[in-house]
Amino acid sequence: MRSGFLALLTLLVLPVPAASQGVRKLFISADMEGITGVVTGDQLGPGGFEYERFRKFMTEEVLAVITAARAAGVREFLVADSHGNGENLLLELLPADVQVVRSWPRPNGMMQGIDSTFDAAVFVGYHAGTTNPAGVRAHTFSSARLTDVRLNGRSVPEGGVNAAIAGYYGVPVILVTGDDAAVDEVRAVIGPVEGAVVKWNYGFHSARTLTPEAGRTLIAERTTAALRAPRPRPFVLRGPVTLDVTFKHYQPSQVLALLPFVERPDAHTVRYVGPDILAVSRFLQFINTYDQDLIP
Repeated sequence: MRSGFLALLTLLVLPVPAASQGVRKLFISADMEGITGVVTGDQLGPGGFEYERFRKFMTEEVLAVITAARAAGVREFLVADSHGNGENLLLELLPADVQVVRSWPRPNGMMQGIDSTFDAAVFVGYHAGTTNPAGVRAHTFSSARLTDVRLNGRSVPEGGVNAAIAGYYGVPVILVTGDDAAVDEVRAVIGPVEGAVVKWNYGFHSARTLTPEAGRTLIAERTTAALRAPRPRPFVLRGPVTLDVTFKHYQPSQVLALLPFVERPDAHTVRYVGPDILAVSRFLQFINTYDQDLIP
C-alpha cells in the first residue's frame, strides 16, 4: 500500500513532459516578413531575386515548428500560407499529413481554417504593425494603402487581429516568431507568450539577423518551450467589436462610407462595428481584396 502511494507521489512531482499540456492539434499562421534574413522586397515576392531561396527558408521555419511539436506529442497540423499571394510555401517539403490553406480571399484571412478543435496557434514570420516606428517591413495588412488598424480604439498589428480570431474559438497563441519589434508588439497586445526573435531591426529595410540554420534551431527550441509551458489564456474580444481603418488616401474612405453600416470619423478613416471579430475580419478582407475588375 505504501509503495503504491510513493509511486503515485513520484508521478505527481516528476517534471511535466511537453505532451502532457494537451496540445494535440496545432494551427500555424505563416507570414514572410519576419522570416530569418528577410529585409527587403528582394526576398518577398516572385519578382525578387532572392524570393525562391526565401520561400524555402519560410517553409523550413514552418517545418521547424512542426518537427518540434510532433516530438512533443502534437498529432494534427494546419498551416495557413498568409503572405502575399498566399502561395509561398513549398508543399513538397511538408509532411504528407500536414494540410495547407492557400491563396485569397478567405473570410478569416491569415487565420482561415482555425476553429474550436485546435488546442493552440503559432505565428511564424510575423512583423510589426504600421504605427510602430520600429520593425522590418512594418505594416498592417497593406503597406501601400493603410496607416492604422484599430480594434476597440487600440492600434493593433496583424498578430493582434489574428490572435483575436483565434480567441473567438477559445484557442490561445503560444508562440510568435519574427524580429524583435514584432515579438514585443504581439506580447504588448495579447500578453507574455513565448517568442523566437530571429533578427533585430535597424530600420524598415535593415536588420541584424541570425542565419537560417540558427533561426530554425531557435524556433524549434522555442516551440518545445511553448508546448511545455502552461497554455496562456486565449485573447478574447467580446462583441460588439469596433474596427477603425485609416487609409493613406481619402477616396477609399469616401467610397466605403456610402455603405449604410460604415461611418467616416475623419477624411481618411472608416469605422465598422461588428457583432464579433469574425464579422470584423470579413470586413477587413472585403476592403483589402475587393476590386470591381475582379474576374471571373
